[in-house]
Amino acid sequence: MHPLLEALIAALILVGAFFLLVGALGLARLPDMMRRLHGPTKATTLGIGALLIASMVYFASQRGSFSIHELLITLFLFLTAPVSAHMLAKAHILRSGAGRDLPSTGRDAGWATLADGKPDRT
Repeated sequence: MHPLLEALIAALILVGAFFLLVGALGLARLPDMMRRLHGPTKATTLGIGALLIASMVYFASQRGSFSIHELLITLFLFLTAPVSAHMLAKAHILRSGAGRDLPSTGRDAGWATLADGKPDRT
């Protein structure tokens, strides 16, 4: 394998491992649920993405053909992590009553799309 290709793969693995470590520390050390969402949804998503890209580059150089499996996994993670974090944040706001402390939205519906138990139909 070419030394530049090895350096690229090693750099992607190191970047991915760094972001995974930062995300794991954020998940373990941050004080409340809303802050803990940032670790797994942002940092670890980037870390896993970098590791999957390193895997794509490595196996493409070894086999000589492109594999789409890692690309599909990366795409799936980048699409689902923000959506799940958004849903967890909205559920937390609704369940904990944290929405009462938020400023007004200027309409009947609140921040978590519910005001007085009625769904937001706008």
